[in-house]
Amino acid sequence: MKNIGTILATSLLSGVVTLGSYKLFFEDTNYFENAKEITTSAPFRNVNNSVFEAPNFKLAAEKTIHSVVHVKNVSFRNAPRNPIMEYFYGYQGGGQTYAQVGTGSGVIISEDGYIITNNHVIQGASELEITLNDNRTFKAKLIGTDSKMDIALLKINTSEKLPFTTFADSDAISVGDWVLAVGNPYNLTSTVTAGIVSAKARNLSENGIQSFIQTDAAVNPGNSGGALVNSNGDLIGINTMISSATGSYVGYSFAIPSNLARKIVNDLMEYGKVQQGILGVQGYEVNSQIAAENKLTFKQGFYVENVTKNSGAEAAGIKKGDIIYKIDGKGINSFLDLNSIIATKRPNDEVKVSLKRNNQDKELVVKLSKKEIAQIQFNGFEIENLSPKEQKALGINYGVKINGISNERFKAYESELKNAIILAVNGSKIKNTEHANEILSKLNQEQLRMDLITPRGERLRLIL
Repeated sequence: MKNIGTILATSLLSGVVTLGSYKLFFEDTNYFENAKEITTSAPFRNVNNSVFEAPNFKLAAEKTIHSVVHVKNVSFRNAPRNPIMEYFYGYQGGGQTYAQVGTGSGVIISEDGYIITNNHVIQGASELEITLNDNRTFKAKLIGTDSKMDIALLKINTSEKLPFTTFADSDAISVGDWVLAVGNPYNLTSTVTAGIVSAKARNLSENGIQSFIQTDAAVNPGNSGGALVNSNGDLIGINTMISSATGSYVGYSFAIPSNLARKIVNDLMEYGKVQQGILGVQGYEVNSQIAAENKLTFKQGFYVENVTKNSGAEAAGIKKGDIIYKIDGKGINSFLDLNSIIATKRPNDEVKVSLKRNNQDKELVVKLSKKEIAQIQFNGFEIENLSPKEQKALGINYGVKINGISNERFKAYESELKNAIILAVNGSKIKNTEHANEILSKLNQEQLRMDLITPRGERLRLIL
């Protein structure tokens, strides 16, 4: 009996196993259809493992090196007399004259010999000598400079047509684009380095008027005035400075955009000096605080605090409280953005201004005014630039003059303050109305300390 029971149990178990296996492997019923599918391996994407290759710069380099020149600046200095020698040996005459030599780079921009470089490369020169890539040398004539923008225009005379570099649209480049820097660092002629555009619209100048292209192409002393070109060999900038604690390249260099350089060169060729137009607005960058205070739904742009009298902005109908967010289709977030666009224009040029007024869109066409006739509002003070004659009489090369007062706190003192000279704001020397405008745009209604000289020659400090 015991064996029979064992046989039955074994048979029953075998039947259950057989039936279960059949159900599991041969029938369509899915017993796990309600269970979640679990992935036990990491996600995988099939990628192309080919090695990254930079563009071929051979054509761009070959095209550029023949139009980049070596600039030698020779100036003469008088060595001071030696008082000890004079004590023992008597008066020895005037100090000895010696030559001081500086070098840099330049770019030929026309076949008849016009060359663009930095103002600081040729500043103070008594003689200018240009060496071409084929080692020919020429004496150069200075056509004109713009020290503010650090651009100078030179000219050499030759009967032969020279290779030259064509200007490209610097606004068309993007962060990440490949660029070449070509120049003469450390007197090493025809040096080419490559990099990418690291940033645009960098503000590095004291008065905030320049909008530099930042690159990681190696630039060293001697590269100043040389070419920054795109992969086609077209000029997108003039290499100007490096950011370094040692004075040598450590990672980033900066170039003046070609659109600005071209405008300055054209002015110098046509007029002999730079023609500067202004929009005629003062204000500051919109931020969340300003947006909240003025109940704005639009939180980017340039908030107009004041409009210059008799300016193109006033004639076009721009008003206090407007928010400018585009000029000629280009985005505006700060005074620097606005100024970098206007800096490429001339007086009487027209620009299309897109703005918000009471959170509604408006488009106005503004004819730019001449900078020389501009009077701007600076926290209730109407100010204008000092003339060279006034600066000479005062013995200064900075400051702005107060022409009128609308600030009620100081209205009673108008007779004393009118024609006073504002020397500094919050400890910073004011170079001109444009600089005052830039400082005001950064302060965002913070307290101002103004240092002045009254018409009586008294020094005052006003707290606004």
